[in-house]
Amino acid sequence: MTDLLSIRNLTVTFPTPRGPVDVVRGISFSLGRERLGIVGESGSGKSMTGRSILKLIRPPGRISADEMIFDGIDLIRRSERQMREIRGARISMIMQDPKFSLNPVMTIGEQIAEALTTHNSVTRRDLRNRVLEMLHAVRIHEPARVAGLYPHEVSGGMGQRVMIAMMLIPEPDLLIADEPTSALDVSVQAQVLDIIEELVAGKGMGLILISHDLNLVARYCDRILVMNGGEIVEQCAADALHRAQHPYTRGLLAAIPRMDEDREELPVLDRSAWAAA
Repeated sequence: MTDLLSIRNLTVTFPTPRGPVDVVRGISFSLGRERLGIVGESGSGKSMTGRSILKLIRPPGRISADEMIFDGIDLIRRSERQMREIRGARISMIMQDPKFSLNPVMTIGEQIAEALTTHNSVTRRDLRNRVLEMLHAVRIHEPARVAGLYPHEVSGGMGQRVMIAMMLIPEPDLLIADEPTSALDVSVQAQVLDIIEELVAGKGMGLILISHDLNLVARYCDRILVMNGGEIVEQCAADALHRAQHPYTRGLLAAIPRMDEDREELPVLDRSAWAAA
């Protein structure tokens, strides 16, 4: 399988009063047209890794890498203007909460249309048809009515579907989904992830799914990277996650509640167990 994305020795650094801190520490991985999950606790560097691919780390933050190649394009050497031609058109990113990502003064239809017209020339009739088709693809009933609504007029689950529509209407080659269901009810989470999976598979895209939910990632991804303290501590096939060897991964798995739970207390991560691992 040919690599769609290849990253080698990626580091993200921020200055602090005590000196520079690496929040991502020299990680390396590759991605084909497959589904890759990145999991770990809050603060492990997952989101920073995803944002780094699009070079969305702003000063005083700094990105460095020996290699960050996307479909033959050297992202590290791309200027900000050149990156704007890639963001959305070739690589899209779904953020965590639609309440903070959607423009409150633009209708849903206008925002989805803008995501397409920023990178493509489309006639007005074709544009409306594409917007309605995309809303239908993310399982929104009455797409014509919803297109005329404002973000505050839709539910959180529908807002997240709108975000998916916005990110996928330009038909990118790579989708980065950063905790796309964290703000949703459990009953809606599966629906949203099923939509993402269906559209990604149908268009032959690559997917990076960032989450703290190990079971969720194991269900929807082909491979998994486990991050802790800005580093990748383990890589495995999704269906082999339950056989993980690293103490940190095993600690995360042990802390997951089970329906048939008979433990009086959930175990606490013993960080000393992997300090020397």
